[in-house]
Order: sequence, then C-alpha cells, then structure tokens
Amino acid sequence: VQLVESGGGLVQPGGSLRISCTASGFTFQNVDMSWVRQVTGKAPEWVSGIKKDGGSTDYASSVKGRFTISRDNSKNTLYLQMNNVKPEDSAVYYCRLSMMYRGTWYDFGSWGQGTHVTVSS
Repeated sequence: VQLVESGGGLVQPGGSLRISCTASGFTFQNVDMSWVRQVTGKAPEWVSGIKKDGGSTDYASSVKGRFTISRDNSKNTLYLQMNNVKPEDSAVYYCRLSMMYRGTWYDFGSWGQGTHVTVSS
C-alpha cells in the first residue's frame, strides 16, 4: 500500500487550496477513504470520509461547510477541497484507508508522508 499526498502549501486565511492523494498497491475503488490531519504534538484528528463509490461523505464539525472530499476511482486519487481556510486548519494532512461503522469512521493501515498546509497571512 502506498499513499502519496500532495498539494499543500501556504495559503492566506479565507483562501482556498486543494490537496490530493494518489493511491497504489490496493484496489482503491473497494475501500472507503478519509483525510486525517495532525498538528505537531497533538493527536491526529479525523477531518472527512468518503465511501468507496463516492456516494456518501462525512465531515468533522470543524470543517463542515468549508471542505469537500471527493475521489476519482479511475485515477486512484482522493481529493480535499479546502475553502475559507482558517489558521486552525494548519496541519499535516494524511489520506487514510478507512471504514465507517455505526456512524464512526475508523482509519487504518500505513501512513503516507503527508502534505503540509499552513494558513497564515
């Protein structure tokens, strides 16, 4: 399993950014996926999840209405469109294999290198 995140960078508060994750080594279209973020010294925080067919999505309350998760199974790629970003969105973002069970998202498996997002003026 290999997950390669990209697209991070420096963005001003209120701005937008789209990050991507290219997956390989497994059948991407058969797996639910999530974005998880982590600030140095803090526990990882689940941000958003998407079912394997893209038909259902879910968001943490902190990003709902601002972030949009999507996937292109033909390209084995997961996306996170981040709009109206805030300084508290600054973190390293990781894509993760996931499953949703009884309304709770669980991520598992190996970690990629992540992509750094910094929101600052």
